[in-house]
Amino acid sequence: MSTAIMKGRIPMEMKKVSISSKRQITIPQKFFTMLGFDTEAECMVRGNELVIRPARVNSGGEFAEQILADLIGQGYSGDELLARFKTAQKEVRPSVERMLARAEEAANSKAEYATYEDVFGMEEEE
Repeated sequence: MSTAIMKGRIPMEMKKVSISSKRQITIPQKFFTMLGFDTEAECMVRGNELVIRPARVNSGGEFAEQILADLIGQGYSGDELLARFKTAQKEVRPSVERMLARAEEAANSKAEYATYEDVFGMEEEE
């Protein structure tokens, strides 16, 4: 039986699950479907909580066009272009995570901040 609770203004549902002797749990079907789980999950510790969420697809596709344009501009082609592209794609998520961590530190007054122009430069007029 799941229980609806409120955490601040965010409604949450909770269900107690058993842990097997092999340290395995079963994700309740309702949660599995609602959150879009497939065949993999990410598991992390956040404070004193264990967070299990659907595995994110790390395609780097959001920046694929920019990565390719930059690599082609640098003169790469063929197999070398493909190898460099794969390497660059793998670096997207860690780079974004570092940026978010720095932004959170700045928001908490624990670090210096950068402006939009510091990060991306001034917008050029067309």
